Amino acid sequence: MTATLPISHVGFSTSPHKGDLAHLEASIAEIVDLGADVVELGLFGEDLIAGGRVIEGRARRLAEICAKFDIRYTVHGLIVSNFMDEAHLAYQKAAVHAMIELCDRIGADALVHHSGHAPIGSRPLLTHYDRIERAALAEMTVVAARHGIRIALENIFAVDNSEYRQLPSEVAATVHSVGSPHLVGLIDFSHAYIEATRTGADFFREIKAFAPIAGHLHVHDSFGRPYTMSKFYHTSEAIALGIGDLHLPLGWGDLPFEALFDEIEVLPGTALIMEIGERFSAERAESLERARALAARINGRHAVAAA
Repeated sequence: MTATLPISHVGFSTSPHKGDLAHLEASIAEIVDLGADVVELGLFGEDLIAGGRVIEGRARRLAEICAKFDIRYTVHGLIVSNFMDEAHLAYQKAAVHAMIELCDRIGADALVHHSGHAPIGSRPLLTHYDRIERAALAEMTVVAARHGIRIALENIFAVDNSEYRQLPSEVAATVHSVGSPHLVGLIDFSHAYIEATRTGADFFREIKAFAPIAGHLHVHDSFGRPYTMSKFYHTSEAIALGIGDLHLPLGWGDLPFEALFDEIEVLPGTALIMEIGERFSAERAESLERARALAARINGRHAVAAA
């Protein structure tokens, strides 16, 4: 059965457009027409929450749109979400609570949540940030459990040496510490590649440490180059130089996806989401084919082992 496969669904994320729900509907339709199995809704940019409360009229419109399509949904929460943000933690938790409610209303089974960040400091201070994040995550998993939602904790990269970010192996430790079936890891391969380059960490080792508790994947290509330069006049210039988190079609960068997928195992029912936006609509079909081939590398091993 599909539900027992490690990677059960492959699809794309939507890109918010000035809170325009008509554009969101068109984005979903384009992904469905490609033959994808899942759509990750970028609800962080759709003006659905105000001050930690769901905006009822827009939420109803969102539910009407989602009901038009026979496809699995996941949701990407706020980009700014940060459970290490002690000063704004009450606001942060209220917004995540509202996102979980939105997931329930549209039948989405996973909410993507960014792992935290804070100013770099002494080890006791960093441990303090970790404790704050873990306590908030534990609280939110109780809410997620009531709605049948899994929170997927995503590894991110630091933009400079003044910022504290956890490596993928450390995000895995956070997930283990909370110890809830409603909290899983989310591997963003490009984020891990950039952070490994920045810190000198072993990229493969970090991914392999994170994978066993991963229930969600973000797949898009890059060259793993940190933001040593951040001023570009056009996105095409960053792509030309290969700098940053580029969200490229598969094969445009140099991420060793085949080698990675030959070695990792993930949790059953994992969704593989390509965060490859409409800028690359012409390349999406080819990326979908490649992504399904990657999923087959893991699923094939699972089938052999189960035989």
